[in-house]
Amino acid sequence: MWRHVAANALTFLMVGLFLLGGLIMWGKAEYDSPGPLSQAICVQVKSGSNMRRVSNDLAEQGAVSSAAIFRIGADYEDKTQQLKAGSFLVEPEASMQEIVDRITRGGASTCGTEIVYRIGVNRVSVQVRELDPATNRFAERATFTQGVDEIPPEYIDTRDQDDVRFRIAVAEGVTSWQVVDAISGIDIMEGTVAATPAEGSLAPDSYEVRKGDDRAALIARMTAAQETLLAAAWEARADDLPIESPEDLLTLASIIEKETGVSDERRQVASVFVNRINQGMRLQTDPTVIYGITRGEGVLGRGLRRSELRAETEYNTYVIPGLPPTPIANPGRASLMAAAQPDETPYIFFVADGTGGHAFAVTLAEHNRNVAAWRQIEAERAAQSD
Repeated sequence: MWRHVAANALTFLMVGLFLLGGLIMWGKAEYDSPGPLSQAICVQVKSGSNMRRVSNDLAEQGAVSSAAIFRIGADYEDKTQQLKAGSFLVEPEASMQEIVDRITRGGASTCGTEIVYRIGVNRVSVQVRELDPATNRFAERATFTQGVDEIPPEYIDTRDQDDVRFRIAVAEGVTSWQVVDAISGIDIMEGTVAATPAEGSLAPDSYEVRKGDDRAALIARMTAAQETLLAAAWEARADDLPIESPEDLLTLASIIEKETGVSDERRQVASVFVNRINQGMRLQTDPTVIYGITRGEGVLGRGLRRSELRAETEYNTYVIPGLPPTPIANPGRASLMAAAQPDETPYIFFVADGTGGHAFAVTLAEHNRNVAAWRQIEAERAAQSD
């Protein structure tokens, strides 16, 4: 009898183990297989949340077939305690494993509502926008110019929400003074910047920040990023480049940045300045003269006077030989690489062509014709505006 009972118990045990193994295999297949989502969604993980709440939210939104399997899989991968706060885009058919990886990996949020502070050459704009997961496009909810426009209620309401993310986008060609002045007016940040950083030392880029972040710490991030970019450009410089130091490369890149906003012609503009240096010619570039007047503190807001073009100052490249003593703005990666690897051209002149780009020339006669064409365009535009 006992032998019969033992045999039955063993049978039941084997069947149970078989079923358990099958259940585990099925659960793993569910965890790794494409999920049920037919349309992208934005999952918000609030600060202090836990995997149970998140899994239930995902199940309610139809992103996972089983909240329990989701939690078991996260626990098996030892990621239950690695949950990160933020707003995360979940793509259609994303597996549970992919979603777990997304919400535990951290980094920048990928969807939801964000406030972007755009530091430009002429103004600082603030934009409140929200990503529509279905179209993967941002819908603007409010925008205003910092320090000029009245602050809209949409900004205040959004700023005070727990799940909003913040970015500071620094445009190429802004000066260090402009960056410090702008972030000093961003009300979600704290602390002060003791002194304006050296011109050219801040990397134009998009920086994610959090409410209460220190302004000086953000400047340190920008400085470290620019040091990395400059080192890479200097390492990759052309063998015959007539530039003696990384600091001079940074200065040349800043002039290129201020002379053109057309990406396709940065290396051509760089070639003009390199050709002029090689031939012992003066650079003769207006942005350096302007910097000598403003010292980067704001925009000149008018044309240069003849007396300013003739004045013997350290930034007047119509008068001084070679480069000015410092950069005149913060150049981006593209301008740094253009300075390091200019095109090989015979050009030594260029002037605006009316399209946003420039007309390049080898001879003075050709350049004078290009200048005359540009003056005609200016006159026609002035007549149309009257």
